Amino acid sequence: MYSNKGRYALAGLFVLCTVICVYIAQYQLASVSFFLFAFIWWSHIKHSSVLLASKYFKNAEYERADKILEEVENPERLAKNRRGYYEFMKANIALQREDYEVAEFHFQLASRYPLGGKNDTAFVLIHLANLALRKKDKNRALTYAEKAKSLATTSRATEIIKIIEKEANAIADIQDE
Repeated sequence: MYSNKGRYALAGLFVLCTVICVYIAQYQLASVSFFLFAFIWWSHIKHSSVLLASKYFKNAEYERADKILEEVENPERLAKNRRGYYEFMKANIALQREDYEVAEFHFQLASRYPLGGKNDTAFVLIHLANLALRKKDKNRALTYAEKAKSLATTSRATEIIKIIEKEANAIADIQDE
């Protein structure tokens, strides 16, 4: 759970240890140090700072979480389980800023990656349904609500889905008049 600067410093330390161990002919220690460097670099590519950002996100420190998420240089290289959380946090931060287009984009991406469980995916779809309602798009809202209903495992999610369906049908009634 390091930021990019911390990870670079740690990787540099392992490279330095590798060079020193080779210089003093301690090849086994040099190989261990090199493998630790390789692990840090692999971790940087596949996991980046998503876990650290989630710590701030859970504490509702959205600006700090966004700053840490900005350190992710190439989100496409993240591991699938990390990419889902990355997109989910970016979408929720965009919702906090009331940037609904960006939020919808990131929720769309988050829905394609595995999250914690079925209920978490259901909440992503619920957010997408709410954003469709905001645009007064009844068909998309009902489609997302139907998919979310099949994944929802909590009563809270089920209640929210019922409210979305009522609002979508109310939009349809208004448009029919």
